[in-house]
Amino acid sequence: MNKTNRRDFLKTTGLAASATAAVSMSDGAWLCLAADASPGYFEKGFGVTDRLCRKVLAKALGKGGDFADLFFEHTVANFVVLEDGQVNQAYGSVSLGVGIRTVKGDQVGYAYTEELSEKAMLSAAATAATIADASARMPARQFQRPAIGDYYPLKTPVTAVPLADKLPLVQGVNDKCLALSNLVIKVNATLSDTQRRVLIVTSDGVKAEDSQPRGFLSASVVAEKGKQREQAGWNFGGRRDFTYYNPQLVERLAKEAVERALVLFDATQPPAGEMPMVLGPGVTGILLHEAIGHGMEADFNRKKISTYATMLGKKVAEPAVTIIDDATNAEQVGSINVDDEGTPGQRTVLVDKGTLASYLHDRISARHYAVPPTGNGRRESYQHYPMPRMRNTYMLAGPARPEDLIASVPRGIYVRSVGNGQVKIGEGDFAFYVTQGRMIEDGKLTSPIKDVNIMGNGPKMLLNVTGVANDLAMYEGGAGYCGKDGQAVAVSFGLPTILVKSMTVGGVKPQGA
Repeated sequence: MNKTNRRDFLKTTGLAASATAAVSMSDGAWLCLAADASPGYFEKGFGVTDRLCRKVLAKALGKGGDFADLFFEHTVANFVVLEDGQVNQAYGSVSLGVGIRTVKGDQVGYAYTEELSEKAMLSAAATAATIADASARMPARQFQRPAIGDYYPLKTPVTAVPLADKLPLVQGVNDKCLALSNLVIKVNATLSDTQRRVLIVTSDGVKAEDSQPRGFLSASVVAEKGKQREQAGWNFGGRRDFTYYNPQLVERLAKEAVERALVLFDATQPPAGEMPMVLGPGVTGILLHEAIGHGMEADFNRKKISTYATMLGKKVAEPAVTIIDDATNAEQVGSINVDDEGTPGQRTVLVDKGTLASYLHDRISARHYAVPPTGNGRRESYQHYPMPRMRNTYMLAGPARPEDLIASVPRGIYVRSVGNGQVKIGEGDFAFYVTQGRMIEDGKLTSPIKDVNIMGNGPKMLLNVTGVANDLAMYEGGAGYCGKDGQAVAVSFGLPTILVKSMTVGGVKPQGA
């Protein structure tokens, strides 16, 4: 067996400074990590054998913990940034380590090490074990690999592509944006790609590996018309092959970013007050994620924080509403073949035809509720312990036509996209900034709007959904993260066009004033 120690590994990538380090293009280095997810990556590269894992797990259970697991991670990330017509940033980073968790009841002992040596891991395991104070337990004698899906197969991982082949993408975005309008005065283009290798080994005998890609190509433009200046941007990405980033995508991205900036020159603030609202398809699913999805994460319900803590099996929406949290959508940024506790990725129905059917569970909450884990145990990195987190959260399409929902509104607003949201998880109260939208007047889309907040309560909004259209779309971006308790994980979301019969709009003045 060829074992690469940490110091030699970092030397081969030009990164001998720290566990998470960066190298600029001027260093002449570019970081690559193979996408091949075949078993044995950590054993071949770092000497992580089953015997060693069992020894470390035994140490983690040495004071009587109920359960323990090891989370090995090796992540490589690259970034290329173009601004003011030239590439002024190109750098990479590498992260390597293992997190060791001991669970006693619903309490967690956690430690991590950047060194994959036996001594360092045993020391971290001893620290994690101190959460318990009882007789030692032993881990399973053998480890079994669970059957997992392949929701992001790659032929050419972006991290394996030379820098010279990436530069035309950001340059193309810049050139296309400037060519689309003489009002565009500044362009920022970014290409980001990440490859994450993980190995999860548990005391009850699970051993799972995965290779998780992630990337995005983004454009941000500033446009100027007279003394008025507007800014907008967009990105496309996910867990995708390099072939996804083709000239057609560059053109589509530039057009989207420029159109979103130019429409703001004619946008005005809508009137304030309570009014019907139509949420357009796709990116507006972030409202579903933030205002409703977090309240269905099981740890909030186990701790009686969420409004939904007593609502299992009860009506939370009209029968047209079915909400899914899904790890199995092909190439979506929130998809995972296996979660960070070794549970295979799967599709979970949260709301089934208006009835709350399930929460999102990690191992701890699943044991509390006496149900199987739903594959939602996720963590930011080996430096963090897992908790229930969303993956791809969306509402299924309904029977209505989107134009009919709009036509049913005498006066209201149509929301194309939102950002900068704030949510109180317990109560479900939220406020979001509308970045793109239009007025609805006499059942028709009219003038564009900007500088407006929409406010409400997630559970009440869900009950107020009176129409669901047949045009479900998933957000196609790859840059989004979800934050919770100081941890950020990649997620996505989707929505068909829906009609909410009443929501608070914070505009310039009350209607009719």
